[in-house]
Amino acid sequence: MKFLRVLIEGWTASFRYPAFVSGFQPTLPVPPLSTIYGLLSAIKGEIVKPEDVTVGYLFDYEAKSVDLEQIYEIKSLKGNKSNIIKREFLVNPKMYLYLDDLEFKKYFESPHYHVLLGRSSDLAMIKNIDIVDLDKKTGVKLGKTILPFGTEGAYGILQALPVYFSEDIPRKTEETKPFILMDNYFNYSGECFYDGEIDKGIWLW
Repeated sequence: MKFLRVLIEGWTASFRYPAFVSGFQPTLPVPPLSTIYGLLSAIKGEIVKPEDVTVGYLFDYEAKSVDLEQIYEIKSLKGNKSNIIKREFLVNPKMYLYLDDLEFKKYFESPHYHVLLGRSSDLAMIKNIDIVDLDKKTGVKLGKTILPFGTEGAYGILQALPVYFSEDIPRKTEETKPFILMDNYFNYSGECFYDGEIDKGIWLW
């Protein structure tokens, strides 16, 4: 089956834990699905939802680090105060993004908005756009992605995350589900799509 495979790289990336509002701000090890659909919406220039396209990805980075960031906390209508917090971020992120809709090739060739891997400061670059053939296979290395809770053999951070956000202002979370955030690879005994060029399994949503 043919898929669009897009290689996206950046200098930094950060994906916020929903429960962390103040204090130290850690990053998720891989992007949530809402970030993927947000990226696709920016590329296309209109809202992209799960029913519009099947997606999968592999995400990796070289290191983690912590930066100091000045924020402004609103105390009342009369004023606010500044504060310094520590924010964790990922260094030199790299993502292979897979889509079953080949029409997205033209959007990646000329993105409507900036490409981001997380926050507005996490600018990213589209390095390669390829059309690849993926077949289903068992016994492959699977990981460096987000997986459904209960995936046999998978381990990692368990986190409830939204699948995507609504078009309303203010945005509302849609379809919040438990996910396993895989920061490693494991030998998956089940069947999934397989990219032979990089010798990895691809979990598709």
